Amino acid sequence: MKHVTIKDVASKLNCSVSTVSRAFNDKYDIRPETRSLILKTAEEMGYRPNPIARKLIKQRSLNIGIVVPEFVNSFFPEVIIGAQDVLHEKGYQVLIMQSNESKDIEYKNVETLVDNMVDGILISLTSEVTDNEYYAKLINRGMPLVFFNRVLEGLNVSRVLFDDYKWAFFATEHLIVQGHRNIVHITGPEELLLTKERIKGFDDAHKKYKIAPGKKVTCGFTMKDGEGMAQKMIDNDELPKAIFSASDLSAIGFMKTLKNNGIRIPEDTAIVGFSESRLAENVYPPLTSVKQPTYEMGRTAAELLIEQIQNTGKFVPQTIVLNGKLNIRESSVNVGA
Repeated sequence: MKHVTIKDVASKLNCSVSTVSRAFNDKYDIRPETRSLILKTAEEMGYRPNPIARKLIKQRSLNIGIVVPEFVNSFFPEVIIGAQDVLHEKGYQVLIMQSNESKDIEYKNVETLVDNMVDGILISLTSEVTDNEYYAKLINRGMPLVFFNRVLEGLNVSRVLFDDYKWAFFATEHLIVQGHRNIVHITGPEELLLTKERIKGFDDAHKKYKIAPGKKVTCGFTMKDGEGMAQKMIDNDELPKAIFSASDLSAIGFMKTLKNNGIRIPEDTAIVGFSESRLAENVYPPLTSVKQPTYEMGRTAAELLIEQIQNTGKFVPQTIVLNGKLNIRESSVNVGA
């Protein structure tokens, strides 16, 4: 298939290439009727602007990179959808990378995006990233960045967060109100800011009711992590009356192991998850979970990034904290209440 060029359109109309170019760029020094004829002819001939040339003229790639730690959970795909909706409206294409919870892969992903001249990057960190040296250098090189969900402290960069403290507090308080005193918090990786905030919320809920803070056990976010943790507690005769899990997937894995061992939910052990995955309502019993505004998180992060790109040198980094909701279901409700 032959690619139609500006020269082809000019030859068809027996006019100069510069005249065709002025019509395409809506310049003031061309008559409206001439412009209409050129645009109509170009459309009939199947002319399409050269995207590479347009990007060179604008000195932008019109590509945005998004880096996430995993796709196992529905959380990150939902965030990406929100970001894409904003970015596509603004004429950007999206390049999506996932780092499989590996710091090395994450850094390679970022370098690949930089090498491909993206205009900016949205990123949620892996649990292995514990210092900000790498990203401090990237920011100093002028790359527009916005962190979301999993972030680093101490960087002059925009961030979109969830109020992890508040909703961990409410999730724990719910279990306390149900009459539970022996509550264990299965945390995420301890290096993450969100893990630290959820632990604070967990502890402060106990303090409010003058109860000694429950035990915290470091775990991962996957279903397999939850299965293994539950079996370990059963084997060691350490199973508590209630579990507050850092993710729905680990909570569901925990539930699976309990049921395989004949342990009833919530009669023997009540369970609360975090993030409101699509599985929460479809497991049995349905899982109580903290709902995070994933779509809104993606939109907000994308809007901040576009603002930064459009206001280079004048943009002031912002931290936006989003609210949530505790969806109470059968997995945590005291059946005797």
